[in-house]
Amino acid sequence: MSKQDPKMNLTEGPIARKLLLFSLPVLYGNVLQSLNGTVNSIWVGKFLGESAFAATSNANNVMFLMLSSIFGIGMASTIMIGQSIGSGDIGQAKRVVGTSALFFFTLSMFVAAAGFFLSPQILGWMNTPPDAIEMANAYLRIIFMSMPFMFCFSLIMTILRGAGDSKTPFKFLVMAIILDIVLNPLLIFGWGPVPAFNISGSALATAISQFVALAAILLSLYRKKHFLRITRADRQLLRYDREIIGSLVKKGVPMGLQMIVVSTSALAMINLVNRFGSEATAAFGAAMQLSSYIQMPAMAIGGAVSSFAAQNVGAGKWDRVHRVTWLGVVFNFLMTGVLVVLIYLFNRQALGLFLPEGRAIEIGMTINTITLWSFVIFGITFVVSGVVRSTGAVMVPLLITFLALWCMRIPLSYYLADSYGLDAVWWSFPIGFTVGSVLSVAYYFWGNWKKANMLTYGASKS
Repeated sequence: MSKQDPKMNLTEGPIARKLLLFSLPVLYGNVLQSLNGTVNSIWVGKFLGESAFAATSNANNVMFLMLSSIFGIGMASTIMIGQSIGSGDIGQAKRVVGTSALFFFTLSMFVAAAGFFLSPQILGWMNTPPDAIEMANAYLRIIFMSMPFMFCFSLIMTILRGAGDSKTPFKFLVMAIILDIVLNPLLIFGWGPVPAFNISGSALATAISQFVALAAILLSLYRKKHFLRITRADRQLLRYDREIIGSLVKKGVPMGLQMIVVSTSALAMINLVNRFGSEATAAFGAAMQLSSYIQMPAMAIGGAVSSFAAQNVGAGKWDRVHRVTWLGVVFNFLMTGVLVVLIYLFNRQALGLFLPEGRAIEIGMTINTITLWSFVIFGITFVVSGVVRSTGAVMVPLLITFLALWCMRIPLSYYLADSYGLDAVWWSFPIGFTVGSVLSVAYYFWGNWKKANMLTYGASKS
């Protein structure tokens, strides 16, 4: 495909159908990645023991932080590519691909080298249990060595989504997940000529699956002559373009910080709930497991509307940008709403997947009753922020997230806990989500996000 496939052109045609078809592979990919993590945790926790499980949990927190740090830069690449394609500037899109690829590879090599040598210190800073340190270090060092594969695979998937293609990334993500699931028990326990690597086997499975998926997706794109591939004639595009790197950092870092604000607020909530004992902590953990799946439709739609809006911003089709926004909000209400209703209907049974019958389930049911409906409201923030970011307006969404979580939800939850007890804590969720959504919608209507820009388009048309 030396030219963009018309099916991937998001600036023309029916929006609702294309948006739904674009969102579903992203959603399915998120679900499969979560299930993959759950399956791998079962192998380690059930068969290698609690210390091994603690080791992988601590190491995976580090990995999540690393991937969160590049999430924003990947999103910035997606938006720049989408805007370039929407404006008809394919040459500019390839410039972004070339610079992003070189930048990501360099960054990943630096992270891999630093992480490999500093992993014992990192685990020490995290207060990793002494009996888990050695295993966590062995696991984490392999994970750091696989970072170049992870970073580059993640970048290619974001590039393709920016170009209007969410199906190809999904297919190769499925390949990586299946390979990871198959290799985990094989490399942990060994079989035939394959030796048992114990906990290191789980990390090796992740590294191998990411490498194979990366090689396979690259071979596929070059075999199909994808219009954004870098050929020998494009070698000069593999350079550090100061304008593009400046935009990647300036726009990408705030988007990455948003992820960090969310994850640190979750740690603050866990710290609060821990005060009320292990049953409350277990109940909260189970409820959050369920809520992580409930948030997935909104996350998928938020990513989809960013790609859609970016191409239409580049094309100057603001009417389509606004239609994408409201269709995204409608899809969020329908898809998230269905999941919320299902959990309400089977509240006890859903929590029973994680908890034994007892007081913890009763606490979990209270959490779900008070909080679940508010995730529909939270989804509005995902969608509206996704559209706003598509122009390059990233600071206000970061500020809104910080205000809603760290200036509203967290202080309110601590106040409610001290004044009214555990049950009152959960009301901080709908109140915080509502504040975030109101601020996001207000900025959408009255903010200056339309005037933001990522790059100057039109100078390299081809």
